Amino acid sequence: MPLPPGNRPTGAEAFVRTLQAHNVDYIFGLCGDTTLPLYDALFRLDHGITHILTRDERSASYMADGYARVTGRVGVCEGPSGGGATYLLPGLAEANESSVPVLGINSDISTTARGHFALTELDLESLFKPVTKWNAVIDRAGDVPAILCEAFRQMTTGRPGAVHIGLPFDVQRGELDEEKMDIAALGDRYNADKSSPNKAAISQVAEFLLEAKNPIIVCGGGVLIAGAAGELRQLAESLGAPVATSISGRGTIADNHRLAAGVVGSNGGVVQTRALIEQADAILFIGCRAGSVTTERWQHPIPGSVRIVHIDVDERVIGANYDPDAAIIGDARTVLAALNAEIAARHPRIPERTLNEAAVTAARTEKFKAFNALAHSDASPILPERFVAALQAALPDDFVVVADPGTPCPYLSAYLRMDRVGRNFFSNRAHGALGYAIPAAVGAQYGRPNATVISVSGDGSFGFCAGELETIARLKVPVKMIVLSNASFGWIKAGQKSGYDSRYYSVDFDPTDHARVADAYGIKSWRVTDPADLAASLHAAFAFDGPALIDIVTQPLQDADAPVSEWVA
Repeated sequence: MPLPPGNRPTGAEAFVRTLQAHNVDYIFGLCGDTTLPLYDALFRLDHGITHILTRDERSASYMADGYARVTGRVGVCEGPSGGGATYLLPGLAEANESSVPVLGINSDISTTARGHFALTELDLESLFKPVTKWNAVIDRAGDVPAILCEAFRQMTTGRPGAVHIGLPFDVQRGELDEEKMDIAALGDRYNADKSSPNKAAISQVAEFLLEAKNPIIVCGGGVLIAGAAGELRQLAESLGAPVATSISGRGTIADNHRLAAGVVGSNGGVVQTRALIEQADAILFIGCRAGSVTTERWQHPIPGSVRIVHIDVDERVIGANYDPDAAIIGDARTVLAALNAEIAARHPRIPERTLNEAAVTAARTEKFKAFNALAHSDASPILPERFVAALQAALPDDFVVVADPGTPCPYLSAYLRMDRVGRNFFSNRAHGALGYAIPAAVGAQYGRPNATVISVSGDGSFGFCAGELETIARLKVPVKMIVLSNASFGWIKAGQKSGYDSRYYSVDFDPTDHARVADAYGIKSWRVTDPADLAASLHAAFAFDGPALIDIVTQPLQDADAPVSEWVA
């Protein structure tokens, strides 16, 4: 509701109204003493924002991350001072390194209490500086609108990322002049600098790609963030060049496209896709950092072994791992549109290539031949391949799958086919913290309410976020949770097997019946130990009108044939 005539807004009221002006729909967060004025403003004002009460600030930040990934809008999370700030930090670190626009807010002790050993005192600006694109602590109520507007500008222009704001208690209660509220809100959608790229650079890159005998394109998440899937497809078809992706780049090209090569790298890549990289005489990285996972620790390709073109909105990425023969700093959609226009104007005749549609088809066939040999196994514990095949068959048309690190990520990255372009699959690839998938799926469900949103976690990850089952049950969030249970921190155990002669140390824990845990929270659940029951359980869970959890007892990861190159080697 509007303020009474003659009343000056408080800092907390100004904060809420500025969020409203930026079209914020949801805030994910957890209450605390220092947040009382902000919560009171949220209670009293008419703003259209829904607050989602979580059970852990980490979960709040992962929910905001998941919401932002599927909507392209800013995700907002909040928590109190002290421990609330330290818990919020992991999610902001993940979002920032993944170029996801997330606003993290921590209320704080009063400015007058600083340096007096006040309970929960922290240097918020120093704490969050290394893990955010931009951060600030607001020291005066009159600065609330301007600083919050700057936060949205930082998140939604250039390379998107996470920002953090500290909001002291006395700033929330302080007053400001009404004219300070006269702000020019940018909105909450990613809107990179759309200035046209340098024509000479576009010409150089076009010539470079047309001269290459066997070019391949490797896409990261930047193509999805920029909404450049259509431009990417046009370029690939013009060049007749295969398109591979990082895990974060999944969805930039439909898996049933004739040039879609799948995921490359050490997590989800297989020898068949690696062979395509090895055949290339030129690699075009687009919206991709060419980091350690995508390049198998910079061994595929080896620096200097192949010509490189790099396109990225973040100038820090260019040259960080490979010295490019040509490069353009800019938004992927804008650059690709200009590049397509340049290539079309040249009316090129594409030469015969060995790295072509036939090579992609052969690699894909060989890859799934190995997968299918295990996907029909009746072995118990259930093989991960059998689970992926059953999940594939049960998926509805409109879905989002969120994978935790560990067992889910390599299998789903490699083998889950997605024939629709867009952010329909994602995992937390920047830092790989456990406990991400379930809360991120909650955020994604709020962002895509008509989709079937599915989280896939290992049981190690489940232990990090089990308390959010209460949140899901209380709010009746219809997410479908799948837990792959093998009673170990499987990724580490597999590493101990491959690199340390199976000297397993401190990686095993007791089995948990996760279906019973879910049932205790009032969530519909199934426990599956027989592969013959997989299909029926998945179909029943996806059809259920409400939250559901399936606990699947699976083969331990160290015994599985996982698509992880260092274990295969």
